[in-house]
Amino acid sequence: MHACRMKKVVVYTDGACLGNPGPGGWGAVLQHSGARKELSGGFALTTNNRMEIIAVLEGLAALREPCEVSLYTDSRYVSDALEKGWLDSWRSKNWLKSDKKPVKNIDLWQKLLPLLDRHKIRVHWLKGHAGHAENERCDELACRAAAASHLPPDTGYATGQGTA
Repeated sequence: MHACRMKKVVVYTDGACLGNPGPGGWGAVLQHSGARKELSGGFALTTNNRMEIIAVLEGLAALREPCEVSLYTDSRYVSDALEKGWLDSWRSKNWLKSDKKPVKNIDLWQKLLPLLDRHKIRVHWLKGHAGHAENERCDELACRAAAASHLPPDTGYATGQGTA
């Protein structure tokens, strides 16, 4: 048996926007050996897709050491980018999609790359709003964060890097 076994962590994530674009929020629930941690945050003007990516980013960034992660998201955009190789393809094509248009949310995808390299991740897509308790909790966290007052700006969205 290998002495340096990675911890097994389950991370649930969700993003929400009140209007798209509009005020947005993200939520993440992390679980490990019976322990649980909830995270959330929001931005004054952003998009739903940005919040979905930020939820994953923040969930993975909260892990203090490399882990085996079962990542649950209800975002096809995020799950497909990670599972279908879109992210690797975009990076290899200098952040251009197959139609030669620039990839949206490059700033966030670039921040996510080192976290994906650090952890061993299995992505699982969940149908949103289908009664899955942890997904529903992430949605609550994201919606509450989006509705908060005095939200900071999403500078990536403001600079046009995340226009959808």
